[in-house]
Amino acid sequence: MTPNVRRWPAWYTVVLLCFAAVFISYIDRTNISVASIAMQGEFGWTETTKGYVLSSFFIGYILLQVVSGGLAARYGGRKLLGLAVVWWSLWTILTPKAAYLSFAALIGARIAMGLGEAAVFPACVNMVGRWVPAESRSRAVALFMSGLSLGTVFALPVTGWLVHAYGWAMPFYAFGIVGLVWAAIWFARVAEGRGVPEEAPSASAGAAGAVPWRALLRAPSVWAIIVAHFCTNWSLYVLLAWLPSYFKGTFHVSLTNAGLLSAAPSLTTFLVANAAGVVADRMLRQGRSATFVRKLMQGGGNFGSAAFFLLLPLAGNAATGMLLMCAAAGAMGLTLVGFAPNCFDIAPRHASVIWGISNTFATVPGIIGVAVTGWLVQRTGGYTAPFVVTASVAIIGGVVFLVAGSGERTID
Repeated sequence: MTPNVRRWPAWYTVVLLCFAAVFISYIDRTNISVASIAMQGEFGWTETTKGYVLSSFFIGYILLQVVSGGLAARYGGRKLLGLAVVWWSLWTILTPKAAYLSFAALIGARIAMGLGEAAVFPACVNMVGRWVPAESRSRAVALFMSGLSLGTVFALPVTGWLVHAYGWAMPFYAFGIVGLVWAAIWFARVAEGRGVPEEAPSASAGAAGAVPWRALLRAPSVWAIIVAHFCTNWSLYVLLAWLPSYFKGTFHVSLTNAGLLSAAPSLTTFLVANAAGVVADRMLRQGRSATFVRKLMQGGGNFGSAAFFLLLPLAGNAATGMLLMCAAAGAMGLTLVGFAPNCFDIAPRHASVIWGISNTFATVPGIIGVAVTGWLVQRTGGYTAPFVVTASVAIIGGVVFLVAGSGERTID
């Protein structure tokens, strides 16, 4: 008799590789947070100039969000994601060359890299819709989204070590090659098509494949996702870009220790997000409404992170600062099962498009929030003002989602 062996579901492979793609995208975009400290010394940048370098990536990133969502919906996420990873990996490798060529060339390379990374989340959302059963999507989205946290956990200390041992250019070469290897595996292991049936449209739905732009942009539940995404990303991008500088500038730790201390909050986000994904799917299977589950997670994440950001100025040493940062980042992990999978609740056939729209707005903090943080640090000589601003933005996101958010399917 053939033993009853449980088959590895195909969607596990898809989600794990999507997680790896997000992981790679964040080691590629985050390594400059540490490398820029050494680059600042070599090129003589001010804090404001460094802020421009850190934020320039998001100019390219914001331009193709909606386009990427539309391309994913029309052609599928497989080709889009694979080609995007190749593109941004090549620009990662070219970053040191661009930096030595000129400041303008460096800004151009970072923008080009952002153009490629614009596809990562819309493509991954599309792949979840194509391959993952509806009852498992909270944890699937939480897993691939948490790749950004684990990528940061890896990138910050490893970049610090590589910069110390081999110079600031090495992380760009090493991490870029990793992306090219991933692309080869992706195209070899992931098939075209679908693993689950497409959600059936209602009789009143438009033509197959047509995106109901007017309905999407008029829906309060879509705008609740947009605002929550924007406000959550403000906190995320400030931490990703400025955490090493915060620990080094406030507590005068070494560059290597700054990377290590900055990794702990991201690890906390990774753990909390994946635990919350399991809890959210279990609550949904037990009969809790999607509206209740999404609002619980988003509200808890936004309000919790705001409280800990407001406590950060009281930290008297690096250990206390790290613990408060971990608490804030852990609360932010809850939002990855709040707004993030909510697009599948309200419009499953257009989830990648909603993500592209919301991430367009949610990329603005990467441009404005990161740059404003640098300006505030330079003007005030500390991080109290940026943390108060970040907490205020998080509170706005929580309030808006509690008022306007929904888990009901409203768009076909």
